[in-house]
Amino acid sequence: MKLHATATQQYQTVTAYDDAGVEINLVRFTASLVVMPELAPASWPVAGFDQLSTEHFAQIDAAMPDVVILGTGARQRFVHPKLVAALTARRIGVECMTNQAACRTYNILMAEGRKVALALIFDTADTSGA
Repeated sequence: MKLHATATQQYQTVTAYDDAGVEINLVRFTASLVVMPELAPASWPVAGFDQLSTEHFAQIDAAMPDVVILGTGARQRFVHPKLVAALTARRIGVECMTNQAACRTYNILMAEGRKVALALIFDTADTSGA
């Protein structure tokens, strides 16, 4: 889905997405990544949802977001609370949703001026399409 440009282009904005990847300010990404409004997209070494670890969330925590929108792929899955315990202890919310819903939610929160982190998982470990 292509999205229309808005006045938020000075920030890292999702400009398009589909099941295979996402565009951030018109640049295409097909591997897992973390995006924040004022920081360049960063590679996130997550091959698939089942490979998530506390270290993956420590990378996000280091950026000190107010909220994390976790895109879990083509279907919504929920992360185990022990994986995000450090974020939760600092009162950083973690919301899990599909990648497409996560992209839309990120753009809304970013446009509101929130310090939001978008973490998207593009599952390279599962090529079955399930």
